Amino acid sequence: MTTPDGTLRPHPTEPGRAETHLAAPAVQNHAANLTVLPGGDLGCVWFGGTQEGVPDISVWFSRLFPDAGTWCAPVRLSADDTRSEQNPLLFPAPSGDLWLLHTAQRAGHQDTAEVRLRASHDEGATWGPARVLFPAGEQGGVFVRQPIVEVPGSDRMLLPIFRCVATPGTPWSGDRDTSSVMISDDGGRSWHERPVPGSTGLVHMNIRPLPDGSLLALFRSRRADAVHSSRSYDAGETWTEPQPLDVPNNNSSIQYAVLSDGRLALVYNHSSAADAVARRVSLYDEIDDEGVSDTPSGAGPAVPTGDAFWGAPAPRSPWPSPPTADAPGPGATTWRPATATA
Repeated sequence: MTTPDGTLRPHPTEPGRAETHLAAPAVQNHAANLTVLPGGDLGCVWFGGTQEGVPDISVWFSRLFPDAGTWCAPVRLSADDTRSEQNPLLFPAPSGDLWLLHTAQRAGHQDTAEVRLRASHDEGATWGPARVLFPAGEQGGVFVRQPIVEVPGSDRMLLPIFRCVATPGTPWSGDRDTSSVMISDDGGRSWHERPVPGSTGLVHMNIRPLPDGSLLALFRSRRADAVHSSRSYDAGETWTEPQPLDVPNNNSSIQYAVLSDGRLALVYNHSSAADAVARRVSLYDEIDDEGVSDTPSGAGPAVPTGDAFWGAPAPRSPWPSPPTADAPGPGATTWRPATATA
C-alpha cells in the first residue's frame, strides 16, 4: 500500500500518470473536492473525523504547489464541536477571494444542515470567520456537494444544492430530498432559488456548460438505480425534469468534466441496488445524537423504509470508469465505457 505522505509517485503501468495518498489526520476521510487556485496551486478539501455525523467531523485543506512533488500538510478549516461539518468545496470568487463552502448538521439529521461560507483574501493562507450562507428552514436542511459554476458570457453564478427533507415524526432518510439551483448575478451578495422539477430522490447535481450554450446537470440517485440528467437552455432559470441515463448509480456521488474535444468524462461507481446482497437501514446506522452508538441503527428505524437505498456496493478494480460521451446534441447523451481508473 502506498505510504500516506502526500508524495506524488509515478503509476507503475500508466506513463504520465502520478498518484498520491494524502496524509489525512483523521480515521475517516470523505467527499474530497479538487480546485485549481488562481495562482496555479491545486487545492483539495475534504471532511474527516471519527465518523460522518459525529461532531468531531471537520473540514481539512491541503495544497500542491506547481512543480512540487509533495502535497502540503493538511490544515483544519472548521471546528464546530456541536455539528458534523461536511461536503466542502472551494471556489475562486470573481472578487478575487477564495471561498470555502461546507455543510454543518446535528448528528445524523441532514434535515438540520446549513451551508456555511468562509473567505480567504490570500488564496487560502489565512481565512476569515465562518458565516451561515443558507440556513436550515421549514423545508429542511440545505446541502452542497458540487462546485459553483460560472455561466459563460455573464456575471451569473450557479450553486447546486439539495434540500434534505424528513417525514414528520421520522428521522431523515433521503427519500424526499430534492435538488435546486441557487443563482447569483451580483458576485454572491444575493441569491435566488430555482427548484428542479421532478427531482425527488436526486441529489449532488453536477452542472457544466456545454459547447452548444446549454447547461447539462447529472445527478446521484438516492434510489441507487441510475445516474439522471437534466438540461437548462436559459442560464439555469429553468430545468427539464431529470431522466435516467444508461449508467448505473449506487447512491454515491458522481462528477463529470467537459473535455477539450467536446466529449464528456464521468467518474462514477459502476454498480446499483441490483448488485447489492444486503441493505443498510440508513446512512447513519452506527451513530445516535451522542455520537458513535453501541446499538446499530441508533439513528434510524429498525428496518429500511422508503425509496432511498443504502448499501449498494462500491466496486473495486476492474471497473469501467470513467465512461466518456460525445458532446450531447438536442437529444439524449450516449455513454460508453472508457479505461478503468482504479
